[in-house]
Order: sequence, then structure tokens, then C-alpha cells
Amino acid sequence: MNGAEAMVKCLEEEGVTRIFGYPGVAISPFYEALYNAGTIEHVLVRQEQAAGHAASGYARISRKAAVCVTSSGPGATNLITALATAYADSIPLIAITGQVNSNLLGRDVFQEADMRGSTESFVKYSYLVKSADDIPRIFKEAFYIASTGRKGPVLIDIPCDVQMDLLKKSFDYTSEVNIRGYKPSTKGNNPQMHKVVAAINKAKKPLICAGGGVILGNGEECVRQFCEKNNIPLVTTMMGIGVMPKNHPLYFGMLGNNGKPYANRAVANSDLLIIAGARIADRAVPKPENLEQQVNIIHIDIDTAEIGKNLGPTIPLVGDIKSIFDRLLQENISIDTTNWIETLQDIKKSTVDHRVFSDKLVNPMLLVQHLSEKMDDDAIYVADVGQNQLWSADNYVMKNGRFLTSGGMGTMGYSIPAGIGAKMCTPDKQVVVVCGDGSFQMSMYELGTIAVNKVPIKILVMRNHYLGLVREHQEKTYEEHYFGVQLYDYPKYAEIAAAYDMDYFHCDSNETLDAELDRFLACDKACIMVCEVDSHNNTK
Repeated sequence: MNGAEAMVKCLEEEGVTRIFGYPGVAISPFYEALYNAGTIEHVLVRQEQAAGHAASGYARISRKAAVCVTSSGPGATNLITALATAYADSIPLIAITGQVNSNLLGRDVFQEADMRGSTESFVKYSYLVKSADDIPRIFKEAFYIASTGRKGPVLIDIPCDVQMDLLKKSFDYTSEVNIRGYKPSTKGNNPQMHKVVAAINKAKKPLICAGGGVILGNGEECVRQFCEKNNIPLVTTMMGIGVMPKNHPLYFGMLGNNGKPYANRAVANSDLLIIAGARIADRAVPKPENLEQQVNIIHIDIDTAEIGKNLGPTIPLVGDIKSIFDRLLQENISIDTTNWIETLQDIKKSTVDHRVFSDKLVNPMLLVQHLSEKMDDDAIYVADVGQNQLWSADNYVMKNGRFLTSGGMGTMGYSIPAGIGAKMCTPDKQVVVVCGDGSFQMSMYELGTIAVNKVPIKILVMRNHYLGLVREHQEKTYEEHYFGVQLYDYPKYAEIAAAYDMDYFHCDSNETLDAELDRFLACDKACIMVCEVDSHNNTK
């Protein structure tokens, strides 16, 4: 067995059946091994960054580490943005990159790039494989690191000659992983747990803020049960959308700059904020120092580095969200939040949205509301970045599906490849990608991947002929000095849809919106719908 064959064998042992990649000479021995094995499907993307985003979508739906593969040099460096995106949102990926021969490392030869150095701040860990005999250990460790503790991407950079070298030892994938210095704490410290329970019992106005870590830790159900058992209301960050259905009586929306005003008022009026699986960065709480002074804070996270990074907690608690809330469900908590819930309901009812949207074209708020209401209960909504993301997060009607987006890094072009990965993971579920005309053009080359692999995802484009969020910023900050943001009338979407054998739909008014959405959602093949949105509609 050579190194490349050992790589394939490792993936088989991990239960991997599909990978996303783009071949090149430096990774060709691995591709030869894939060809000979015939056990793992390879999805050829049209650009390496899309391999990472597609694997991200696949990982988020499967809740397991997914695999992306590229060659050396520019093939590998093209992947960095996807790794940074996954790292910011704690998505478990295994990124395999080909590398020049070992004896050429450090000589600046053709298509050599120092991937360990280049990705140091964007991966959870990285390996440069020096011996074929190390491959089983490295792959087993990589999957373990990516999937435990705070999840994230792990890079395996492997020189071409190592892929071709024969193993001197017999292949062994049975040994347990035991990494010195890496022992994630999952259960929560008992004394801290007692403090948490005591603080909740004393609270009159408790509030849970759920972040993406609740979903990554498979903790949605136990967090919902905890809220329902103790009548505790909940708000989410953008990445926490989906922890609780939108129509749940205890759900009070997404907080933050672009969240619901009543969610922010709920946070400000609470006397105990329980932060679960969220870092509470600047978009969620712009001035954390003010909140620290007026609210007691419990911060629960699997990553010790996140606790107190942006918001100083009264009580820190390190552990896995599911494990901790399963324990909290067994605790004796006795509080009466009836008045608090009534107060929040009054705040919600009294909140008035003063935004005015043009009635000439399609109202983006109505678009997202009607689209998500019409989607299947368990459908997957993939939002890109820009105004479309903020309108989506603000108006998405969560039922029992999933809401995927690039939160921490805010990566334009994420949605189409991520949607491909999500749909390939769950072919029976409806997947709708929502993007702007700017973000669509950042990954429209992946329509080739959709066509060749017959992936029946639905792509909805909010077209306003601008890089909308930057245009909005220039309007408000720079006295409408619009510069470098206009997209004009390109591309011609109907022709692009036809070029890739996709059905095409178009809507330019609220009056025809429902009928066009019905046709769009009823389509049983890959399709594109363009909704015309006034360029002067803003998110705030």
C-alpha cells in the first residue's frame, strides 16, 4: 500500500462517501487511488474555494466532518478563504492539499506554497506529512480534532512523493487518539454548575441567548426543552437561527445591529443573560461594556478562549452545550417568569418597524417571509452575504428546517457551493439558495457543478444592480458618494440559466410574487429565480 492508497483507506474507515475537490499534478497519486478504489464519490467543483464551501454545507447538514481536496500552489491558496470561513463558524472540515516533492520544499519551485504557514490563523490544526507511515495516525487525529471540542477545519498538506511512497508498516487505523495537551472539557465543572443553577433560581427576568454553538453541539432540542420546562425566553445570534421556531411563544428574535429591536430590548431588560454557544461579537452587542454593568451573565461554551473574549461573564462554564443542558434539565429550578414573559410580549407588540420599502418592485422583507413560509417545513435556506443576508435573517420564518449562512467571516459567494453540499447531503430535502446579484457572480461558475451532477437546488437572486450593502454604507456615511458598487444590467440571467439547462423565473412586483414563488418552488429541477429589488431599499 502506498501513501495515496492509505489516504483513501483512512477516508473509508471514517465513513466518508463523498468529497469535493479540484485535481492537479501534486495530488494526482491520491486521485489515482480514488479511481482504483471506486468507493468514494468525487465532486469536481469549478474553483477550489467552492470545494471548501460545498464541504462546509455538507458538514453542517450531516453534522460530521466533510472533506475537500485541492492540489498545490494556487489550488491550495484558493482554498484559504473557505478555510477561514469554516474556522470563523466552527465547521468541521478536513482539507487535503497536495504539495511539491519533499526534497523541493523551501526552494520556491513551481507551485510551491507554504500552506501550514499560510493557514496558521485559519485552521484548528495543520499537518505537513513527512512519511507515508504517518498517514493513518495523522488522518485519525485530524478527524478527531475537527470533530471534538470547538469544531473546525484541519489541514493535511501532503507532498507528492509521500503519496507515492510505500508504507513500511502495516496499515493500522484502530489505535485510539491520545493527543497531549488536547483534552476538550465537555461535562462542565460541578461547582460552576451549582453556581449556574443558583443564579437561575434567583433571577426574575432570565433570558437565553443561543448561538451557532447550540446547533453545532446538537443541543437545539435540549435547549428548547429547558426553556419550555422553566418558561425562560430565548433570543439568538444570526448563527443561532433555528434553535427555536419563529412562532414559538418563548422566541423573541435575533439580537444585534441587524436583529429585532424587541430582541435587543429583551437583552437590555433582563437580569440574567445566559449566553450559550455564542461569542457575542460586535454585530450582536456593539457595546458589551455597557451590558456587563447592568446584567448578570452566564457564559457557556465548549471553547475556553471564547468565554469573556467580548463580554465579561459573571459565571463562566466550559462544556458541551448538549451535555450541560441535559444536566440542567435534571436540576431543581423553580422560578416564576410569567410577568417577564408578558413584559416581553408587550415590548414585541409595541415595536414598530419604521423602515419604508419601495412599492415599485419587490419588497425584500415580503419576499423572504413569503418564500420561507411556502418552503417545506424541513427545508434548508442558504443565505449569502450582503443585504440579502440581513433581510433573510430578519424575516426568515423558521419552522423545522435549517438556516445556513457565513456568519463570522461574512464571505460573499458562500451560498451556491454551500447549497450544493447541503443538497447532496440530503437529496430529499428542499434546498433554496438566496443571494444578491453581487454574491451570485462570485460563484456562478458552480452552475457547472450543479448541471453535471444534476443537483436540483433552487437559486433566488435579489437583483438591485449594486453591491447593495456597500452602496447603503456609502449613502449613509459618505453622502451618497457611490463608487465602485454598480453592477449595471449584467449578467443576463435567462441566458445563463439556459446555458446550464436550468429553468428560469422572474418577478418584478409584489402582486405577482406569490404566483412566481409557487412556480419556482414547484420546479423539480435546478432553477434560478430573479426578483427585482429597488436599489435604494436599505436594511436599516
